[in-house]
Amino acid sequence: MSKVKKKVKTIKIDLDKCNGCRACEVVCSAFHANPKYSSNNPARSRIRLIREPLKDVYLPVYAGEYAKAECMGRGKYVIDGKEYDECDFCRASCPSRDVFKEPDSGLPLKCDMCEDDPPQEKPLCVQWCLNDALTYEEREEEVEEEVKLEDVEIGLESLVDKHGLQKVIDTVTRMAKKE
Repeated sequence: MSKVKKKVKTIKIDLDKCNGCRACEVVCSAFHANPKYSSNNPARSRIRLIREPLKDVYLPVYAGEYAKAECMGRGKYVIDGKEYDECDFCRASCPSRDVFKEPDSGLPLKCDMCEDDPPQEKPLCVQWCLNDALTYEEREEEVEEEVKLEDVEIGLESLVDKHGLQKVIDTVTRMAKKE
């Protein structure tokens, strides 16, 4: 495989500035509603706020790649006197939790940096963050060229992992007969 330059887009999170207002969740879910801005369901948001108000813990986490298997990480971290579960920092949609899954279909969600139509200069969660706890950054990195799965393939893999190949085949066959 050859190396290629790739633009890496990321959202930096400053935990000390987040007050838990959830504006990031609201605007993200509205942007990804169908049709756009027609509804607000934070369960569809690609950014989630891990909240424990009694401990004064507010941790925004945005959705990353889908993970087929549950990880073994169950550690606890103490940062500036606040305790966090290892899963709190994880951006993956995985089998062990319901975070970053589409509530109706169970398909994994991934942050698209609001590059959908119309594309945004910066993700909306960054634009709407009142305390500047979220900042957008772009940088170039040299990475191995990889074969990219199409969105449909990723969705089908997720469905096969959840329901089994035969059930997915039977459902697609039944749906094809209806057309």
